[in-house]
Amino acid sequence: MAEVEAKEYLKGGEFLIRTVESDEIFIPEDFSEEQKMMAQATTDFIEKEVVPQRDRFEKKDYAFTEEIMKKAGELGLLGITVPEEFGGLGMDFNTSMLVCDRISGVSGSLSTAYGAHTGIGTLPVQLYGTDAQREKYLPGLASGEIMGAYCLTEPGAGSDANSGKTKAELTEDGKHYKINGQKIWISNAGFANLFTVFARIEDDKYLTAFLVERGTEGMSFGEEEHKLGIHASSTRQVFFNDCIVPVENMLGERNGGFKIAMNALNYGRIKLAVACLDAARRVISYGVSYANERKQFGVSISSFGAIQQKLAEMTTKTWVAESAVYRAGQDIENHIIRLQEGGMSSAEAKLKGVEEYAIECAILKVLGSEVGSYVADEGIQIYGGMGYSADAPMEQAYRDVRIARIYEGTNEINRLHSVAMLLKKALKGEMDLMSPAMKVAGELMEIPSFDTPDYSVLFAEEKEIIEKLKKSILMVAGKAVETFGMDLEAEQEIIMNAAEMLIEVYAAESGILRAEKLAKQKGEEAVAHEINMAKLYLHGAMEQVAKHGREAIYSFAEGDEQRMMLMGLKRFTKAANPYNLKTLRRSIAAKVISDNKYPF
Repeated sequence: MAEVEAKEYLKGGEFLIRTVESDEIFIPEDFSEEQKMMAQATTDFIEKEVVPQRDRFEKKDYAFTEEIMKKAGELGLLGITVPEEFGGLGMDFNTSMLVCDRISGVSGSLSTAYGAHTGIGTLPVQLYGTDAQREKYLPGLASGEIMGAYCLTEPGAGSDANSGKTKAELTEDGKHYKINGQKIWISNAGFANLFTVFARIEDDKYLTAFLVERGTEGMSFGEEEHKLGIHASSTRQVFFNDCIVPVENMLGERNGGFKIAMNALNYGRIKLAVACLDAARRVISYGVSYANERKQFGVSISSFGAIQQKLAEMTTKTWVAESAVYRAGQDIENHIIRLQEGGMSSAEAKLKGVEEYAIECAILKVLGSEVGSYVADEGIQIYGGMGYSADAPMEQAYRDVRIARIYEGTNEINRLHSVAMLLKKALKGEMDLMSPAMKVAGELMEIPSFDTPDYSVLFAEEKEIIEKLKKSILMVAGKAVETFGMDLEAEQEIIMNAAEMLIEVYAAESGILRAEKLAKQKGEEAVAHEINMAKLYLHGAMEQVAKHGREAIYSFAEGDEQRMMLMGLKRFTKAANPYNLKTLRRSIAAKVISDNKYPF
């Protein structure tokens, strides 16, 4: 378990207003030997049990998905963070991320089943359950004897989760609740034994959660849904017709279901991001192997610059997403430890630990899922016509990853959510955004500084660029708040622009800091490819920040004010020494081609 330093820690969202140093962040290379052994054991399990049977998922073999889940339970992979007293391994949050990463790479069906069970299926019981509920259900959930599912979504309630119509009515004897309603898109519904069901009691403002066991009278199921991808992920409708549930099966408190749902989603978002990583690595490995073997015009297509550009971008985006995901994962774990050391219970600390970094969870959900989609799409392109064939591995990966941009909150919702949470923190006085924003606004009136850092120091210019990119966000967001006030929430296009800028800066900074930390540990020459990837991603981030900044400014500023903001944006998104992108990409691609797989 990582040590938590006594110095002031970086709170959720504060990366935007603080200069972050490489020694402050966790990088994947910092994992302990024990954690690396857990990752390897998970990979060995997948290679032995899943890879040879991969086609069974495409044939909608739901029983096979359940079988693999049971085997994962026998190995302890379903109870990574479940306390030892309840039969789990009691390991830390970032280790659970690492296992989720490695178990999710071959099949989206298994990834979904695993994520649904260990996340939204188990966590509500672990974090909100009474002692009796934990004792009754957690050991089985950890071992795989009990499979979990989560019933929130309804035909008329998707992104607006609290608008669900399912009702819970207390019976006359006061001993049971009678539930009536319908849930859709319920993962694991075909084989789950325990369902966390959200329903509204009377005219309560918020939903309440209930634990409902399979076989309860009045509970029934629709047929398996036929889906674009994740074919062997069991997805059914669940119906409740005078379904009688004991009062002691209420989870948490009355009116507390919406809070349970939102906190479960925070967990689910960052877990979904990490679940996209190994699939991307495997697609890259398939892609480069095919490119090395495939001959056209008498040479391997991997020798073509256009293919090398794809391999370099796919690899860079995956490496940066990995950097950002595990950085945030350890921030969450460190905060959990910090809260526990302050006297908070383990369950409460785990809730508050993730809640503190809800902004990062939303950012990473978008980043991870869109990197996964990008890599799968480019993987098909490298294969050409063969990539479109169901006989090649890319077709399944392409279809499976598409759902990642929809569940755990659509990417549009998460973009809006990330900025909304940031502004909410500012309004509540938890973070001072306006002072830095006003300072940036003042800078626009001043003559630019012509001081230059010592560019002979690794990443001196890049870190200066990161700080300028943050200023561009503060400039745009600050002026948008000033212009629209509380009406800003209706300006979704502007919020989406700001979110895009926020995501790119967090990702680019994570890549730069990881490469810098590695260079300090191993020397610059040993991590030349990592340095090049960090630079390549930063260039793309600069372009995206400039693009979305301009769009936002065009939409609400006019005249002299607009011209001044555009000049400021240009200043904040300009590099003194632009990179030769072709050289960077060819260097990265050469490493991938030489190793004939994703090499980092």
